[in-house]
Amino acid sequence: MHSEAVSALIAKNPSLKGAKAKLEAMVPGAYCIHRSWGFGQIKSFDEATGRLTIDFATKKGHAMDPAFCITTMDVLPANHIMVRKETEAAKINDLIENNPAELVVEALQSYPNNATTAIDLELTLAQVIGEAKFKKWWSTAKKAIAKDPRIAVPAKKTECYILRETPVSAEDEITEAFNSTRSARRRISLAEELILATDKKNIKADLKQILEGVTESVRESNQLDASERLYGAAVRDDLARLAGVDVATLEPSQASLIANPRDLPAISEKIPVHFQSRFLELIKETHPIECRDLVFNLLKTSQGKFTTECINFLVENGYSDDLAATLKRWQVEQNLRAPVLLWVVKNRHSKKFAKLINELITPRLLSAIFFAIDYEALQAASARRIPLGDILSEDTELIADLLATADPETARDLANTLMLNQGFEELTKKSLLARFIKIFPNIQSLVANDAEGKEEQLLVSRSSYDRKREEYDTIVSKKIPENSRAIAAAREHGDLKENSEYKMAKQDQQVLMAQKTLLEKELGRARITDFKEAGFDQISVGSVVEVRDVNSNKKTTYTILGAWDSDPDNHIIAYKTPLGQALLSKKVGDQVKVKIGSSEESYEVVKIGRYAD
Repeated sequence: MHSEAVSALIAKNPSLKGAKAKLEAMVPGAYCIHRSWGFGQIKSFDEATGRLTIDFATKKGHAMDPAFCITTMDVLPANHIMVRKETEAAKINDLIENNPAELVVEALQSYPNNATTAIDLELTLAQVIGEAKFKKWWSTAKKAIAKDPRIAVPAKKTECYILRETPVSAEDEITEAFNSTRSARRRISLAEELILATDKKNIKADLKQILEGVTESVRESNQLDASERLYGAAVRDDLARLAGVDVATLEPSQASLIANPRDLPAISEKIPVHFQSRFLELIKETHPIECRDLVFNLLKTSQGKFTTECINFLVENGYSDDLAATLKRWQVEQNLRAPVLLWVVKNRHSKKFAKLINELITPRLLSAIFFAIDYEALQAASARRIPLGDILSEDTELIADLLATADPETARDLANTLMLNQGFEELTKKSLLARFIKIFPNIQSLVANDAEGKEEQLLVSRSSYDRKREEYDTIVSKKIPENSRAIAAAREHGDLKENSEYKMAKQDQQVLMAQKTLLEKELGRARITDFKEAGFDQISVGSVVEVRDVNSNKKTTYTILGAWDSDPDNHIIAYKTPLGQALLSKKVGDQVKVKIGSSEESYEVVKIGRYAD
């Protein structure tokens, strides 16, 4: 925009005076980045309409109000790497292919003070390289960048990549940091960085000195737990090979640190993800006879990526048939834990694992999934993501796949299990139930029964009611009005079909209205109580109950309060929980059985007191 047009715009809207420089930068030919539409080029400015015409990658000839662009779009300098990808395509493509470190250097030169956060740099480079290729490219590029003396590499994504005024080799930088710390963990971490940064053909660092420091840390430090000591020994051995030192002369050896099989589960819980595969190979080398059984035991209690590593190890070492039989047996015994269940459903279409998985994809697996979700929800001290619940919601084909061989009765039982599950919000339950109904329409009756059941009153404490009411008031008095203003503001900026801000605001509106409706129903059913109606003769809401675990003889005291009062850390349970429901109306001496997940617990009521006292 030329200065006259900018001046005219400011005269019409004086609040834009502070953005004068930004408006003047919006000239035809300039490149820009919009928070919704991404990278683009300003093609023209129409004085008659007061609109810019901008070509975005997915939206050519898009007309935009300059005043609106001030907060949603930045004009990029000519030396910005994204601009140069357009103006110097051949040179930038050559850097991408052949010199990634130089590409980062030139990218940093376009930022103020030659520095930007790791997050911002990665986002920018992803657009330059292309989203599909970036992850693989960046994995290789980081190794070259770490070795470039001109670039200071941050330890965290929130910290900055910096283009140094005076180059410092990565080896020198790491060596200096190593010599200045006595922390065993920090020394092991720095030694690993040095291995990655060292040019194997031209080693400058005093590797033997650093090796001595790491060896001492692994051998003598009382800071390290078993997993950290093992990982430190692995880093030490890698460093020794680089320095030309015989690994066999170093103590303690990796094998000695896992000599006792009973130590393996605790070690496996904490080892770094990238070391998991080596850890399993080390078990094989150290325990060649017991290796199969040891890995199966680790798989049973595994978490996250280690589950995948254990399965891959067993398959690659010829135990596929044993693994298939074991998974089937665990399913029958209801011993399939959440991480293994998650792996099964994620890989159910994999040709590689078809023999392992195909026979598991049955209604029984869905039952195991519900049990696992319910168990995790009951064990959680606070609200948190349950990955199995997430994938059940997000994978729209999963329930259909698991119900493919189900009869109507089995499907109905599973639908009932879903509706009683503690791990889903009500709206999610309804969404999942709709998938049942699509396959088995007769299950529709559950919805009607559920609707009738919703009229049942909920006993709640005054404090929990006030919290729920405050949540409702915040949505009604703050969030919904803010959303309405956002919708109104977005309406002012053009065609609603092409207006991403408007679409996002409308989506937010739908979520807020659903939350409002749900809270209204819950608050409408609530009956506030002070729990003084509880007696001593039998358990009711407001009772303090001492129970004895029949199996372990351990005594525990539970306080049974309102539907919204659960505080597991303090042994306060809602009367709507499985344990709360099982205990209601029981007397001293009565026994109850409660099924949580795949296990069944038996308790005897020892003593009954009152919370109100």
